[in-house]
Amino acid sequence: MKNYDFFLFDADGTIIDTMELIYRCFAYTCKKFANKNVSRSEVQKNVGLTLRDQMECYFGPMSPEYFEAVQKEHMAFQLAHYLEHLAAFPTVAEGLADLCAAGKHNAIVTSRKLNTLDLYLKKTGLYGFFEVFVTPETTQKHKPDPEPALAALSLLNANKNKTLFVGDSDFDILCASRAGLDSAFVVWSVNDPKELTVAPTYIIDDFRQLSKL
Repeated sequence: MKNYDFFLFDADGTIIDTMELIYRCFAYTCKKFANKNVSRSEVQKNVGLTLRDQMECYFGPMSPEYFEAVQKEHMAFQLAHYLEHLAAFPTVAEGLADLCAAGKHNAIVTSRKLNTLDLYLKKTGLYGFFEVFVTPETTQKHKPDPEPALAALSLLNANKNKTLFVGDSDFDILCASRAGLDSAFVVWSVNDPKELTVAPTYIIDDFRQLSKL
């Protein structure tokens, strides 16, 4: 296994457990605005896209005004309930502490907007482990396009050959592959690794394995 100096992490489903929160938010929003019931599997397969792209999976094309109205209600519900359904995944804090102690450089590359990313990382005690945050506000294109990963590389002044992208979805592994990066898929994902479009470099079942790569 290679020795990496730079690590890019997805947030939702990779380091923070927000699946139940995300599902409940979409169940609420779809029922309120479209009188539509959505299943967990429907919601799960779209996590990793930007919020607008996720919403258009259920509502179809949205005008800026309609999206803003739906998004406002959706995020108000999320912020009212996030404390009930937010946690860091097991061994994440320990694994990140190991990486930092070894002098590694960590970045978040996520489709979650900066305001809730900042809040959720601070609430779970993970914020201080990261040097760089790439969110939808950072780039014009988003995962699975390589632009977010490339932006993180630039901000970290990182060498591609010494960088590993860690994620829980096809969007993450595709983003890494298109950026020319090695990748690691986490088995606590709700997604099946057998259904990934591109095979990851590694599959890990404990976050602390990263400090041993």
